[in-house]
Amino acid sequence: MDPQLKSTREAYGRTLVELGQEDQNVVVLCADLTQSTHTHFFAERFPERFFECGVAEQNMMGIAAGLAAAGKTVFASTFAVFAACRAFDQIRMCIAQPGLNVKIVATHGGITVGEDGFSHHAIEDLALFSSLPGFRVIVPADAIETAQAVRAAAKTYGPFYIRLSRPKTPVIYDEGYRFILGKGVVLRQGLDATIISIGNLVTQALQAAEHLAQEGVDCRVVNMPTLKPIDEELIIQAARETEAIVTAEEHLKVGGLGSAVAQIVAENYPVPLAFIGLTHYARSGSPDELLHSYGLTADDITKAVRSVLARKAKQV
Repeated sequence: MDPQLKSTREAYGRTLVELGQEDQNVVVLCADLTQSTHTHFFAERFPERFFECGVAEQNMMGIAAGLAAAGKTVFASTFAVFAACRAFDQIRMCIAQPGLNVKIVATHGGITVGEDGFSHHAIEDLALFSSLPGFRVIVPADAIETAQAVRAAAKTYGPFYIRLSRPKTPVIYDEGYRFILGKGVVLRQGLDATIISIGNLVTQALQAAEHLAQEGVDCRVVNMPTLKPIDEELIIQAARETEAIVTAEEHLKVGGLGSAVAQIVAENYPVPLAFIGLTHYARSGSPDELLHSYGLTADDITKAVRSVLARKAKQV
């Protein structure tokens, strides 16, 4: 049976309304994209606590900083490419350096933005936000995890970046799931190799593990929703127990999940590694076309696992 599809950005918008009902200090900002980011739900319910900043993302980050300095819990939303690339200096100076309570929740992450073209593809955002001291970086795998991650950000003081997607994505978790900041989740046990993935590619990782099981390969699958602070203990455990790791992300190979995992593995328990990710800017196309064109599918992950297994065998 096909998995149920739900929108992570809609889950965000509806969770904002719940938070607004629970806490009068919650305020929301958007940059002329209320329908796309689903912040319109909050704007309709709490117009006095919603601020439409227009096509002025840099200014929005400054306003967010001011509201946070005044004691508000601030959610600021736009597309991921605009949040990371257009407003980076303001985020660095006004939010990261003073460590203010601003939650930047950006939609349209990665290349599955699709036909909007590479001007709208956010493939550097995780590297940029991870580079900022004090920022926590989260990439939820589905709508259920999104809602819980947004709640975790609201109750945890300090700056956050949460990256969401444009298309609806498969639901991985049931309502009993509990997101824990800074912790990864083992979705499938295995002892031959480990796939560590985030966001949209968690589903692809699970599909790859199914394919590999048919070949007799026992593959562990880990969802790493918190990219920063990352779950070092779980990564080291995977390295020790499976001795081969593949990372998968809808982001540049440099500066994202792969870089973080490689650093931890190199410092603690070196094993063969392979990285599924982007190396350059993508063209325009449908989400599925782009995932296939740029090597971000279950088949690509399967091939990468085979490659690390071959290297692992040579070390025995």
